[in-house]
Amino acid sequence: MSIVLTDAAARRVQEFLARRPDAVGLRFGVRRTGCSGWAYDVDLADAIATDDHVFESRGLKVVVDAKSLPVVDGTEIDFARKGLNAEFVFRNPKASAECGCGESFTVD
Repeated sequence: MSIVLTDAAARRVQEFLARRPDAVGLRFGVRRTGCSGWAYDVDLADAIATDDHVFESRGLKVVVDAKSLPVVDGTEIDFARKGLNAEFVFRNPKASAECGCGESFTVD
């Protein structure tokens, strides 16, 4: 089991953590939504719950709740700038399809 940050994603997360020194790391998970079923949730983690899984990547903690882990296990989180837009990009080996707008995905 693993969640991995690229260098670009780690730098971006460090920028957010610098503004919120009380946060313990990055919270990463999914929620049901969209036309394909799942959407990613990314936020700063204020605490680590007893059922959370904590991964260490590039010196940062990535906190994943137990319900999300089967859907996101193995994901690489990247950060990309495209023109004026900047966003996290997810390479999830469990994702079998994405909706046309890219906001949600399906797993088998």
